Amino acid sequence: MAAGKVRHYGVSNYPACQLMKAQAAARTMDLPGFGGHHVYYSLVGRDYESELIPLAADQQIGALVWCPLGWGRLTGWVRRETGIPAESRLRRTAAFGPAVDDNLLFRVIDSIDAISAETGRSVPQIALNWLLRRPTVCSVIVGARDETQLRENLAAVGWELTPEQVARLDVASRPKRPYPHWLYEGGGFAQLNPPMV
Repeated sequence: MAAGKVRHYGVSNYPACQLMKAQAAARTMDLPGFGGHHVYYSLVGRDYESELIPLAADQQIGALVWCPLGWGRLTGWVRRETGIPAESRLRRTAAFGPAVDDNLLFRVIDSIDAISAETGRSVPQIALNWLLRRPTVCSVIVGARDETQLRENLAAVGWELTPEQVARLDVASRPKRPYPHWLYEGGGFAQLNPPMV
């Protein structure tokens, strides 16, 4: 780093405890802390929020999100009535990616469809726009099959969901909070550790 060949560095898919250990080790060696964390995060995969968002905000570590469309589930092809289309790559790859409960998936898709009707925006544009507004998210990595798909994904920026639309997506996609976070959701505990999202 002293030679100027590395300006920033990051990690990929670290759990919070390991990321904090690595951050502390870097500081012990008088190195700058991590600048980024390559993470999985989407409307159908919000595990990143429970431990890593608070850590990233505290330590000023930006998130570079992979699979922001939920491993292809939020591309607009998957529908409640038909499920995963036969021609979809997701049919072959779903077992290799993060599991998504069908009830959650279709609840999120229904909410996105309603917002799509209001805004004229596509399913992936809404999913990406929601994600780009989240705390600590710096950028997303989209995997476009062709120029048309890339242009559609890029159209997720330059406009904003309303706060009410964001709230509806938050409710539709809200995961069950892991312990000990569910302790802080009610009563006086909520003041001790307010959620970031």
